[in-house]
Amino acid sequence: EVQLVESGGGAVQAGGSLRLSCTFSGFTFDDYDIGWFREAPGTEREGVSCMRRPDSDAVYADSVKGRFTISKDISKKMIFLEMENLRPEDTATYYCAARFQGCSPYYVPLYLHGVRYWGKGTLVTVSS
Repeated sequence: EVQLVESGGGAVQAGGSLRLSCTFSGFTFDDYDIGWFREAPGTEREGVSCMRRPDSDAVYADSVKGRFTISKDISKKMIFLEMENLRPEDTATYYCAARFQGCSPYYVPLYLHGVRYWGKGTLVTVSS
């Protein structure tokens, strides 16, 4: 059974930082692309960053490039999203996801879709 569990959300002021974590089970990094999405109130869920097989190359949405960094811990089966210089518009529920299409630097803008597995999400609130 595939499971993804996020943690690390919270409330910060603009310019602050947060680190999100996602622990997964039921698959390996070799099986699926894995990454982060977010959904702000009143908007559609959007892809933020992903790691594509086989080398776990990182891909980012333009809105977070230079501020967010995705990384992984293979032994712990975890991925992370280091978020710096946060803005109020980054306020959203952030979801860890696996097995989807579109994780490529050649898709501009980044369009991740067809997600098969979702976590339950963790809320990030950035105040001005």
